[in-house]
Amino acid sequence: MDMPNLSVIGLLHPGDMGAAVGQCLTGAGHEVLWASEGRGPQTAARARAAGMADVGTAAEIAERADVILSICPPHAALDVAWAVQGFGGLFVDANAIAPATAREIAGMICDGGGSYVDAGIIGLPPAAAGSTRLYLSGPDATTVRALFAGTSLDARIADGGLTAASAVKMAYAGWTKGTAALLLAVRALARCEGVEDTLLAEWALSQPQLAERSRGAAQSATAKGWRWVAEMEEIAASMSAAGLPDGFHQAAAEVFRRSPRAQLAMPPSEAVAEVIAALTGEAVRD
Repeated sequence: MDMPNLSVIGLLHPGDMGAAVGQCLTGAGHEVLWASEGRGPQTAARARAAGMADVGTAAEIAERADVILSICPPHAALDVAWAVQGFGGLFVDANAIAPATAREIAGMICDGGGSYVDAGIIGLPPAAAGSTRLYLSGPDATTVRALFAGTSLDARIADGGLTAASAVKMAYAGWTKGTAALLLAVRALARCEGVEDTLLAEWALSQPQLAERSRGAAQSATAKGWRWVAEMEEIAASMSAAGLPDGFHQAAAEVFRRSPRAQLAMPPSEAVAEVIAALTGEAVRD
């Protein structure tokens, strides 16, 4: 699919990652639309800062855009695609979803007359060149890659079929976030058995990076764990579909489901205490 040099792009919905991706596109000269219906003031502020134009509704985006990017929590990916059903342009799903979920969305979009590109984002919201990769797959992947030429987002083609980009994201996050959940569960076990201090002393001797990693995992769990529940479930579904054990990531989903949700970033030691207390059901220690 050939697109004009400067395209009209709809972005659903500009959270931290979506707004940063939108800013890459506006910085490249593209007109980027977003829909304020049902969104709060923080989303509006992010969209304004990224130079995006509010057109009110997802339906209006579907009317006006050449390309739509879906960047949302994975549990909402199907609903976001449904909101623009009948869109005849190029729909890019950049959510952390299983290949099977991606195929379901692709079918919905293509049945409505549109085209589908699968995508997966790895890294923090793009702020500097080289920090974040956007993996793309499908017949029109090169068209989407061209939209990000010269921006801070490194768009790459993932070989392996229509949903290869989602498969890359599932495998990558299966390790990074899956092991974060495992570390938190291990510390909670040690706490329950009264050997946490001994475990930390042993880590200092033989695995010196693990104490710091567990603190970082706890901070992430309190800040973003609520978004990762569905992501772990999507990874579990990916594992099961491949004939692999899915229990690792079902358990990881439960760890993040139990983790408290903080409005503000917690100090590392406080985050660890809060998460372990939530996992074990104990009162937070003074």
